[in-house]
Amino acid sequence: MSWQVEIDPQQCIASGSCAAIAPDLFVVDGAHARPLKDRIEEDERALDAADVCPASAITVRKGEEVVGPRP
Repeated sequence: MSWQVEIDPQQCIASGSCAAIAPDLFVVDGAHARPLKDRIEEDERALDAADVCPASAITVRKGEEVVGPRP
């Protein structure tokens, strides 16, 4: 099952940590980062990016279940 990746533009501070971890999944686009695709195949780097985001702006979902950031 694919994952849905979201970045909350109200929380994002464009630190670039997500793009540094997974440049093929995230890009900093002006004042915010954004995922390059809304849906991705399961990829541990998306969870890593959600975990290290200093603004906690990234959410990764598998269906209705939130899988990232990890507790």
